[in-house]
Amino acid sequence: MALSSGCSSQTGENHALEKHSGSAKKSTVASLTAETPFYIAHRGSGDNWPEHTAIAYAQAIAAGAGAIDVAVNATKDGVLVCHHDRNTERMTGQDHLIADTDYATLQELTVDARQWLGPGTELQPITLLKDVLDEHAETSVIFIDDKQGTNTLELLGLMDEYSNSREHFVWKQSARGRQVLAVREAGYKAWGYFDVELMSELDELEKDFDFLGISHLATDEAIRKIVSLGKPVICWEVHHRHMRERLSNLGVQGMMCSNIPYVMTSKPAARVDAFKSGKRAPGDLPWTTDRGWRVQPRINEIAGSITLSGQDRPSYLMGSMAPVERSIYEIQLELRWPEGLPENEQHAGLCFGQSSDAPYRVVIKSAVAGYHLVLRRNGSLELFHRDAEEASGTLLGKLETDPVVSGQWITLWVNSTETGIGFARIDSLGWRKFVRTKGTQGGYLSLSKNYPEGPPVEFRQIKLI
Repeated sequence: MALSSGCSSQTGENHALEKHSGSAKKSTVASLTAETPFYIAHRGSGDNWPEHTAIAYAQAIAAGAGAIDVAVNATKDGVLVCHHDRNTERMTGQDHLIADTDYATLQELTVDARQWLGPGTELQPITLLKDVLDEHAETSVIFIDDKQGTNTLELLGLMDEYSNSREHFVWKQSARGRQVLAVREAGYKAWGYFDVELMSELDELEKDFDFLGISHLATDEAIRKIVSLGKPVICWEVHHRHMRERLSNLGVQGMMCSNIPYVMTSKPAARVDAFKSGKRAPGDLPWTTDRGWRVQPRINEIAGSITLSGQDRPSYLMGSMAPVERSIYEIQLELRWPEGLPENEQHAGLCFGQSSDAPYRVVIKSAVAGYHLVLRRNGSLELFHRDAEEASGTLLGKLETDPVVSGQWITLWVNSTETGIGFARIDSLGWRKFVRTKGTQGGYLSLSKNYPEGPPVEFRQIKLI
């Protein structure tokens, strides 16, 4: 059956995207790869917008990405759609194998990324490949990824329909796939990605590709090895600035990035949290991105809050507010335990002063040093400093305040100066303390629940003063 791109039917909000064609740079493969680092929006920057949707691709390009990563599946009746999984269940909640489903059925589905991006995230239609190519193929670089592995000739034919197509398309595939032979014969460049298991076949397979890919989970040794081959290396997926720095230091040139508006900058975007929007702000992320959507804390746009729960002693990076750019600053926030109090030895609070956005989890060793201010159920407010690779840290000071009441909002305050740190509980009586310290004065901060299981802890009104 000949494959079709289907008819263009994007309407409403999806047709009226926030386009910034005047500011979005135009890219070719040559101009993109002449930059170090260069950025590709992984799945359309899925930490920020519903993955593989028209709005994600357009917003990522508007935010400065020179390239987008587009995954493709073909429906039963030959329509090419943008979708990472061969099945629609993860993104739509409806269980359909795309290859066995006609396009009319897919048109009734919506991409739902609210669990990952927040309850205020709009539902999006499954996007037609032809719409994306018509919009971006002649101004941006598009990495085409045939997820079914059966659409090579049809995709190459479609790519050929666009002017200067070899300047704008890169074929993306697992390094083990043999589609690359037809791709090279057609004159397109190809990127072959090596997961951890495929690295043992690197010497045999790398010769077929113009660009080489490696996972961020790979060791430094493995990354150095693939870089040493002399071809541009693209790493997926990049969520944080510290990942960008690590990879750049290892010689990686291309960042296939899930968090484009955050990772492509080094400046704070906000001085207050965005929880009332119901959407996660760029740069705000749970302590791990490798465990799927279930680790994203719950955002409540009505309460303007976020709730940390679960078994993993979670922390939540407030990257949207970081790095704090002044050596003297104040942070204020409110927290409460809405469903009962933790045990006496358990606590939650604020981590701050980290020199990078690497995960910082209290009681768990972290790669970055910093401070944490914790509150216990008995009202004990305690400030710690911790060096990198330490677990508990050193107690710098303590305040004994009133015992915590379940459901009661408590206001905490931190003042970081060049000579020390002040901290306080400023609801009720207002307890304050100042300690002299010359520890880490970095600009990254996060929220933390420092115990497994147990009652959730809720935060709101985080602000830099």
